[in-house]
Amino acid sequence: MDILISGAGIAGLACALELSTRGHDVTVVEYARHLRLTGTPIDIRGDAIGAVDKMGLLGRIRERRVRMSELTRFVDSGGAPIGRIPMAEVNDSDDDVELLREDLVRVLADALPYTVGIRFGDSIASLHDGGDDGGDTGGVDVRFTSGHTERYDLVLGADGQHSAVRGLVFGPEERCLRHLGVYFALAYHPGEARSGGVNSIHNVPGRMVGVFRYGGRAVAVFQFRSEPIDYDHHDLVAQKQILLDAFSGYRSWRIPELLEVARADPDFYLTPASQIRLPSWHCGRVALVGDAGYSPAFLSGRGTSLALTGARFLAEELEGHDHDHTAAFARYEARQRPYVTFAQGRVDGGRERMLPVTWDDIAARDEALRAADVGAP
Repeated sequence: MDILISGAGIAGLACALELSTRGHDVTVVEYARHLRLTGTPIDIRGDAIGAVDKMGLLGRIRERRVRMSELTRFVDSGGAPIGRIPMAEVNDSDDDVELLREDLVRVLADALPYTVGIRFGDSIASLHDGGDDGGDTGGVDVRFTSGHTERYDLVLGADGQHSAVRGLVFGPEERCLRHLGVYFALAYHPGEARSGGVNSIHNVPGRMVGVFRYGGRAVAVFQFRSEPIDYDHHDLVAQKQILLDAFSGYRSWRIPELLEVARADPDFYLTPASQIRLPSWHCGRVALVGDAGYSPAFLSGRGTSLALTGARFLAEELEGHDHDHTAAFARYEARQRPYVTFAQGRVDGGRERMLPVTWDDIAARDEALRAADVGAP
């Protein structure tokens, strides 16, 4: 089949690899003008390990393994270590792999057959699902923002939490978005890029700030509890002010310094922790994969794994059902749904551990870490 994939992130690249190696003609369209390589380290867990193993990529992925979670410590207001996250809470098993997002993107992209075309700097403007027209002759007519038009047998939305494909087919985002009461911010910290030491995170009530080092760079990381905030996602100054307001009045540890780092970063990133919850991930000849259909939020640590298992299950079901996309999509959803339900149910525990609400909650969490004998030496 001739398949269009919207999005060249982890879900989109994994779908392109799984489908093209099964003989489908695959085109990927990506709004950005290049692969997005930035982002904090990600995890491959559980059955997603088997998915990348079947892709033939597990060896290359393990070669790029990092152990950032094991080198991350909670610290007090003076920077003294309190403890680390118990690894039993971080990983499903010792086989789980943590690696840089850019490394996984490069591994997936490098594995793509030459027949896969990636069209950067373009996106889907509209699509019309013409149905089956009496069997295999139907398709989806797509118009791109570039003005180009084309017909495809299937269209897959793998374009992230704010998926354009989902908006065109399944309706406005607010119908399926569940805000988790947390915002996440990231700023490049050039002054820390070559410094050594463990990664550190510090809490004040309802807020967390930290410094993470990986891949020769360092970033200041922020999380804070908040109800939904109405702001212009293209207004960088407004986004920075939201962060500054959230931490206003707090000066312990390195908070003032790291806020200045965020203020100075031209690539500052702010996003809400949200889930996408839909009763179905397919409609006609269009299906959603990864965050576009079932974002669990970064608090779960399982978004990457869901993207990989989703790509694998979808490709297997399309192969097993020949040209019956309706049956294939239904089976894909039946296989993937339990993983999504589990991942989306994990976020509350992560939020309580990382963002205690009061000073008493912080003290209780810290005491538990000390009692578990996981403090830094």
